Amino acid sequence: MDKPCSRKLLRIGITHGDVNGIGYEVIMKALSDLRILELFTPVVYGSSKVASYHKKAIDLNDFNFNIVKSADQALEGKPNLVNIYAQEIKIVLGQSAEIAGEVAFLALEAAVADLKKGHIDALVTGPINKQNIQSKQFQFPGHTEYLTQKFGAEQSLMLMVGSGLRIGVITGHVPLAKVSGQITRELVIKKLNLLKKSLLIDFGIRKPRIALLGINPHAGDKGVIGNEEQDVLVPSIQQAFDMGILAFGPYPADGFFGSGMYRTFDGVLAMYHDQGLIPFKLLSFHSGVNYTAGLPIVRTSPAHGTAYELAGKNEASPDAFREAIYLAMDIVKNRRLHQEISANPLSASMLDADSDSDRNALKDLQDVVD
Repeated sequence: MDKPCSRKLLRIGITHGDVNGIGYEVIMKALSDLRILELFTPVVYGSSKVASYHKKAIDLNDFNFNIVKSADQALEGKPNLVNIYAQEIKIVLGQSAEIAGEVAFLALEAAVADLKKGHIDALVTGPINKQNIQSKQFQFPGHTEYLTQKFGAEQSLMLMVGSGLRIGVITGHVPLAKVSGQITRELVIKKLNLLKKSLLIDFGIRKPRIALLGINPHAGDKGVIGNEEQDVLVPSIQQAFDMGILAFGPYPADGFFGSGMYRTFDGVLAMYHDQGLIPFKLLSFHSGVNYTAGLPIVRTSPAHGTAYELAGKNEASPDAFREAIYLAMDIVKNRRLHQEISANPLSASMLDADSDSDRNALKDLQDVVD
């Protein structure tokens, strides 16, 4: 007889996203391999009726969700689903619809509530339509900003992860015309510090090296094509070094990626959305993951969107969604390990000593890299 899931396995919450997109397809394909269920217990926040519709659309007849009333009833070895909407939903594959936005938000709201209660260990969000999800309850450019507010974080960082890349975006979902005005020394330092902590705690990188991209073409050419690099970025990098952050740059984005220089760094900070996401998706489109760094909880998502053009055609790849699940599990485990190490007085004192010695060597290292 099946028993409710023990806490030996991580319990990962999954929101269904936009029901007219490929969310259910990639979720069910990722969970249909029974081997993955040996690693964690999935709890999907969605609709059993919508799941059945998508299962028929892509001929995934052998797949079935275990329907539960709450995450606490989830069973090990099974893909569990919490019904967040019992009524019928008209599915219009490949099209935006108001009801799709409504139920996408309901799933997100339910998952966040369970995260706060500790009923799930991490959250993987299905892709949403950023327009149809807008409402009185959701007035945000995306998941990142919503979760930042819901969990009371001062700052967060959209961090794209895949193919050896970790690219953060300083200004996130901001119109290009407003980017330059928002980039200040204070913001750059906050994002650098946040990225350093995430690389250390979430990814287990002992001494992370971070590259900062320029704002202007050729990183401003020392003021010929713009002053933001000289006025904001260079002083920020120097201040970061004084704080013990291994930050380098600013680098011209085109040459940085074109030459493969990104491979020599543990993390990269881009100034604006497309500067970071265009090279990232060129290099890691089918397996990339969007991670929200800086939150007290762990949230990941596949780097792709709703892909309306593929909905219902059985052509969507679950690779990115699967990678989002794996990354969420890895980060939860890394955070717990870091917590254990920090709680050990001997280990903590050794880490502090190393940090002091690192800080003394930073300026010499900056000179060598430059």
